[in-house]
Amino acid sequence: MSKRKFVIVTDSSCDMPQEYLQQHEIEVVNLGFTMGNVNYEGEFGEKISIQEFYAKLRDGAMPTTYQVTAETAKMHIEPYLKDGKDVLIIAFSGALSGTAGSFFVAAKEMKEKYPDRKILSVDSLCASMGEGLLLDYVIRYADGGAEIEEAAKYAEDLKLHICHEFTVDNLFHLKRGGRVSGVTAVIGTILKIKPLMHVSDEGKLVPIGKAMGRKKSLNELVEAVLEKNDMSEDDPIFISHGDCLGDVEYVQKILLEKFPNKRIVVNYVGAVIGAHSGCGTLAIFYKGKHR
Repeated sequence: MSKRKFVIVTDSSCDMPQEYLQQHEIEVVNLGFTMGNVNYEGEFGEKISIQEFYAKLRDGAMPTTYQVTAETAKMHIEPYLKDGKDVLIIAFSGALSGTAGSFFVAAKEMKEKYPDRKILSVDSLCASMGEGLLLDYVIRYADGGAEIEEAAKYAEDLKLHICHEFTVDNLFHLKRGGRVSGVTAVIGTILKIKPLMHVSDEGKLVPIGKAMGRKKSLNELVEAVLEKNDMSEDDPIFISHGDCLGDVEYVQKILLEKFPNKRIVVNYVGAVIGAHSGCGTLAIFYKGKHR
């Protein structure tokens, strides 16, 4: 059992392995999506394996996603408050989803109902395992004996040092989500141009370059890590992917050559973010000097 002085709540867009979340006693609120007129995940949706989700995506499925609501957030938070515990929330970037806003509303309403309890919310300005990496740092800090206010400040001070470097293999899903224009998607596909993107200080998806071909784009991601990282020996690297394990192995091998014995955590891009980024997405997350 954790000796943490408070409960940490996050959302499923952190894309962390289920066993990790259970091991560290993290309360997770699920975002969801609709595909083929079926609701998946969320609080009451159907379950689907991540491999099946990506198989459907490859077959042409076009899922739409939905955020955490304030009412759902309260369902997850209130039992801890009733039990006399304080709650720290680490939320998916408010620039990409209304989930952080829902958490803030829930926290405000619960604070009115439980005035003796502390409920602090952090908009991570992170996505996927970038949010997960911030969560990992906060867990380790909290487990060292930090008070809830100290942990919240630590998260706020650290979040703009959580770097996200990623590329996609297919521009179609970014076009559908309004991230790139139709012309860019068509020309990029024909010329095999792969976008290089990151998450900005405002928590938005921003293109920062392009590469000719898949392998070149993966090498560029690693180069960004080498250039911008501010990691000590104990700082991990996280990798998330849209069902492209071969590419993960390629990138991981290079990273371990550059950073021997580095702790590297790998997991799938979850369905909610994967619905917008598509198959073949590969992202690297690490502590850097700046985003």
